[in-house]
Amino acid sequence: MVAHLLRLKLTLLRNGLRRSPWQLVGMAIAGLYALGVVATLVIALVLLRNAGPVTAHTAVVLGGSAAVLGWAVVPVVASATDMTLDPARFTTFAVPMKQLLAGLALGGLIGIPGLATALVSLSTVVTWSRGVLPALAALAGACLGVMTCIVLAKVVTTATASLAASRRFKDISAIAVMVPLVLLGPIVAGVGRGIPASTGFLPEFALTLSWTPLGAPWSLGGDVASGRPGQAAVKLLVAVAVLGALAWCWKLLLERALVTPPYAGAGKRRGGRLGLFGVLPPTPAGAVMARSLTYWLRDPRYSGSLVVIPLLPVVLAFQGTQTGSYGSLAFLAPVAAFILAWSISADVSYDNTAFALHLATGVRGVADRLGRALACMTFALPVVLVFSVGYAAFTGNWTALPGQLGFSLGILFTGLGLSSVVSARYTVTVPMPGDSPFKKPPGNVGQTLAVQFVGMLVLMVLVLPEAALLVAQAVTGNILFGWLNLAVGTVLGLVLFGAGVRLGGRWLEARGPELLAQVTVNR
Repeated sequence: MVAHLLRLKLTLLRNGLRRSPWQLVGMAIAGLYALGVVATLVIALVLLRNAGPVTAHTAVVLGGSAAVLGWAVVPVVASATDMTLDPARFTTFAVPMKQLLAGLALGGLIGIPGLATALVSLSTVVTWSRGVLPALAALAGACLGVMTCIVLAKVVTTATASLAASRRFKDISAIAVMVPLVLLGPIVAGVGRGIPASTGFLPEFALTLSWTPLGAPWSLGGDVASGRPGQAAVKLLVAVAVLGALAWCWKLLLERALVTPPYAGAGKRRGGRLGLFGVLPPTPAGAVMARSLTYWLRDPRYSGSLVVIPLLPVVLAFQGTQTGSYGSLAFLAPVAAFILAWSISADVSYDNTAFALHLATGVRGVADRLGRALACMTFALPVVLVFSVGYAAFTGNWTALPGQLGFSLGILFTGLGLSSVVSARYTVTVPMPGDSPFKKPPGNVGQTLAVQFVGMLVLMVLVLPEAALLVAQAVTGNILFGWLNLAVGTVLGLVLFGAGVRLGGRWLEARGPELLAQVTVNR
């Protein structure tokens, strides 16, 4: 039965790759990236063989503890990434619990994360190949550590299965993943600075972790190599006891999950409340605006942009600390305006088959375009104003405020108008409704890149007057150019915004059925 479960896992993975060549390409790229990371870590562990016992012990214990912690945290926010052996699928089969546990645990090793962890863990045997006993202890620790990672991940995913089945939890976790990705640069730099400054603290910290479930299995080889067999024996007992306790908890959770599998139903809903539809004007544009704002607040594919915006000052300020100048903050408002304005360039694609609602109700194209643009402008305009004024207050250069504000408003209004045209003319492959913002289905990648790239170039051309006035003020120092920029950015931007809404509305009315057919194909 265990072998059958492993063959089932391999078959499901193989058939999944056969669905689309793009999925196979994505898997190959992920595999190459993982191979590079694994090769780097393996080489580092091999080189640690010539390092001192304290240094090697510290590196192995800290790295192993981080791996265990990662296997405990990552499945919570990425629980839907690999459900090929979902326990809920075995509710109708009388599989013996011991064999099911063994099969699911070994199945966790099949895949890029499991294989990468196993290869890196086994490399610690080379690190402690300073004798037969240290190498054997390291081998036992690596096996215990890998199985602890796998079983801990199973415990976490099984315990949070009902929570992960919730649509709200999936949305929040998908957005939460974006925060460390955006702040990756400051995080890496902070860790890089902190490690040299804490060289005296890390060995003591690793020694403490070696007595915890996180680091106990990874310290066996180092303890034996350093002449501490008694401590190694106690830590071996700790590692085995922790693995046994995790397996017992997983067994209890799995038994409950097989009897009462998680249900992702709609739950209780309160009627009689219209939400934003009862607040905004009862017009076609107002209804579209209410629907779009609801998407912005509830759909992680939209709200992900709102999470990125507050992090932009942190990223640009960090860049300023690296260069010694905070001039990069001058791009804060223009970049935010561009991100928010261009975010609706794939609005129809994000609607997917729900776009049929707009066709069935007979809403005019201008009302559709205007409602979507005003929904984005509801929070984009305050963000641009706050960032522009905030930069002027931070630098004390209030004379630059009119010019920067005019340039940012020009990008915002012009970008919204251009996005209204692009989304009415072209559809692109985007994450499906309800999916993670990072899960993009296979499709016409070339057309998507071409539409996005050409659209950005057109936007750059359309805001050339504002950019020229901004450069003129920076070169001459004459504030008159700044006030002219504020006037030009506002007036010209609003004119182009209105033109884009009208043109996009005409195209939407002319190509509505074709757009619906295209987004249906993108499913």
